[in-house]
Amino acid sequence: MTAALTDADLTGLPGVTDWQLLPGDPHGILLVAGQPPAVRDAAADDGRAAARAAADADVALDGVDPAPLPALMRQLDETALLTMARVLDRTRLFRDGGGHDTGEILSALAAAPRHAWIVRRWLRTLTAENRLALDTGTGRYHSLKAPDRRDHAHALRTLDAACRGLGYPTSMVRFFRAAAERLPLLLQDRASLQEVLFPNGETDTAQGNYRDSAPSRWVNHAAASLIADEARRRAAHRPLRVLEAGAGVGGTTGTVLEALGDTPADYLFTDVSPFFLRAARDVLGDRPGLRHALFDIQADPLTQGFAAASQDVVLAANVLHNARHVGRALAALRELLVPGGLLVLVESCQEHYQALTSMYLLMSPAREERGWFTDLRAGQDRVFLTAEEWTRQLDAAGFDPLPVLPHEGHPLALAAGQRVIAGRVRTHGGRPDPGRVRAALADRLPPAMALPRIHAVDDIIRTAIPTGAPR
Repeated sequence: MTAALTDADLTGLPGVTDWQLLPGDPHGILLVAGQPPAVRDAAADDGRAAARAAADADVALDGVDPAPLPALMRQLDETALLTMARVLDRTRLFRDGGGHDTGEILSALAAAPRHAWIVRRWLRTLTAENRLALDTGTGRYHSLKAPDRRDHAHALRTLDAACRGLGYPTSMVRFFRAAAERLPLLLQDRASLQEVLFPNGETDTAQGNYRDSAPSRWVNHAAASLIADEARRRAAHRPLRVLEAGAGVGGTTGTVLEALGDTPADYLFTDVSPFFLRAARDVLGDRPGLRHALFDIQADPLTQGFAAASQDVVLAANVLHNARHVGRALAALRELLVPGGLLVLVESCQEHYQALTSMYLLMSPAREERGWFTDLRAGQDRVFLTAEEWTRQLDAAGFDPLPVLPHEGHPLALAAGQRVIAGRVRTHGGRPDPGRVRAALADRLPPAMALPRIHAVDDIIRTAIPTGAPR
């Protein structure tokens, strides 16, 4: 981080009324904000587009009764609770009736430091569910309610019916079971969840998670409807330019391309991993206008060969929660969009216990990573933002948020927490010009002093930035 920069260096920069220095990049990241815009409301036609998207997504689940879905998700969570308790019980720490602090539990599990946050989430979750007790005076956990082998085996067998009711393929049942069986090894980094999720390099299991389940089908169709509506809105004088960031196995891509139909589109499928680009070519074929490129959401898009104001739509499905600072990532994506451009996110907005025994292992910091999240999640042992937090982040980054889909009372919102969060680039307000800010800052600093990466936002959301690895 550019620690040598002082308040004096940053005071009085053109158009800047507030700023925040963040770690990241070789020389740090500087967020700058100006006078807040007077109006922050989604346009009426965006509200109508959101309503159409919700209706289209409901049609995509025609024949699926959403009412039982919350109970089925709870069934998956119940299995995960039993799995957590069983793994902890196998350490034998809790069999003597004594209490143990978090450090002792992590040591008994031999958990890799980067996965320690998951174990801490287990402890808090089991305590909240009355499966474990915490002495708040000493910080020691005791009285674990552990299932016997028969109860746990029965719970694993019920996974089949719950997953089938949620629309998951049988490959996801195998994945959940395999993750539960290998969980101690996975926590110790002696086994890799990628090998379980992508057996022999195949993507069928991941596609079942991100494409085939009822919650995923709903949000994918809602996102696709918004993008197809944008294509109609922008007339046909040129192809609709879409960048999909972190497209992964293409679980959302296929639905979007189907919704676009014959609409001319320059669709750029991107991911940080060449593995997914190769898989996408096999799955999606050679559709006209479909291109592929590497893209890291943690880095500056402009230094990766992407041009400012080059996209009509940016889609990020189940990826942006990985950004170490979501405000910075949103500001960078906004710079890729034309004025009035559309950002469409698909995000999980509530925690499910099943993920704590499976998919969360993919979200731990890398082994060599010194820090973790530096935004509002800093020091909180969590990955996902709530829908309200996402809306606030969009607003601060310079987007007029659309209504979040599905709405709060919808059974799928209650069941899965998967939401579509969209925003349109705000064209009013006093956002600073990063180029002018950079030039002014360069004039104030010694020639040899490196400048931070600069992103303009509409508001600064203050967070304390912890140092070192996740606690």
